[in-house]
This record gives sequence, C-alpha cells and structure tokens, in this order.
Amino acid sequence: MTKQNYHHGDLRNALIQAGAEILFSEGVGALSLRSVARKAGVSHSAPYAHFADKKSLIAAISTYGFHLLSDELQFVIDEYSSNPPMMLVKFALTYCDFALKNPAYFKLMFSGIMENEKGEYPAFVETSQQGFELLLQVVNICQQAGVLAAEDAEIQAVNLWSLVHGHTALLLERQFSHHLLNRVSSGRIIWQGLQQFTKIEQLPFPD
Repeated sequence: MTKQNYHHGDLRNALIQAGAEILFSEGVGALSLRSVARKAGVSHSAPYAHFADKKSLIAAISTYGFHLLSDELQFVIDEYSSNPPMMLVKFALTYCDFALKNPAYFKLMFSGIMENEKGEYPAFVETSQQGFELLLQVVNICQQAGVLAAEDAEIQAVNLWSLVHGHTALLLERQFSHHLLNRVSSGRIIWQGLQQFTKIEQLPFPD
C-alpha cells in the first residue's frame, strides 16, 4: 500500500474519518489504531502521534460526531427563530434524521463507552452536552412563545429528549413494525408525540 503524506492536523482528521468509515462498515469491534492507520494509508505507528490508545480515538470520533449533530441543530434554531412551533418539530426531526444518516456515529456517541473516562477527555464532555443545551434553548423559546407550558424548562427538555431519543433508538434497532411504518412515517410518529407536550391545538408538520 502506498503511504499517504499528511500535514499534522490533516492526519488527525484523516484518522478520525477513517475510524468513522470502519465503524460504519465493520462496527466498533473492528476499530483499532492499526486498522485506522491501514484505512488512512499511513504507517501503523502514525496514529500514536495523535491518539494514545483506542479510547482516545473513540473519544475523538465521538466528539466529532457531536460537533456534526450540534451544527445541524443550531442551524434549525437559526433558521426557524421566527417560528417556534416549527422550530420544535424540525429540531426533533433533525435529531432523528442525523441518527439515520449517521448510525455508526450516533451509536458510538451514546454507547456509554466513555462514561468512566469522561474526566480524561474534556473536549468530549463539553461537546456531548451541546445538544441538550441547544434543546434547552428551544424549550425556553417555545415557552416564551406559548407553544410549551411555562414549567421547569430543564425537566421539560429531559422529557422531550427522552421522547425523541427513545424513538430514534428504537427506529435504529428496527423495533417498529413494518406494518406501522407502512401506515405512517417515523417523522409523523415523532410529531404526534411532541403534540402531547404543546399548548397549541396542532403543531405544524414540514412539507
């Protein structure tokens, strides 16, 4: 195999991307510093300039995944700032769509693999919390607009996250019947679940 030449920062990004591709095609069991080196076309020792071990690589891949998710969720907030009901719906659907488009990232991000090592990876901790902080923004905006009840915003955000994340996880694991999904889209199921939280008669649904 021809070895690739990378600038220092480019190599780290290339290794993260290689790791993500391995996750997608082969699963977390196939992920190792040696396998990402092979995938990126560099020497087997090259990854050690950036990652001390497999867990630090997993932390970097997860952090990158959380960055991608947060960017998409932030776009929704910016795009629908004048339409809180649609913001709530699109935020939930975007979360689910991200998981469906990036199942390997999503499963790794929420796998709990890093739970006992969080103190060693502050960037991972900070980035992993961004999605909930953005949801809290949406809840506050929707409360002020009368879309959601003026209750404890953090508890309300946790309940909404539980609804959407639970739906997404079940969908990824193919736990919904084909009969149900042939009758109604997964987006409509989320939309109906969100309706239970709102004060308005009916939330909008994107075209």
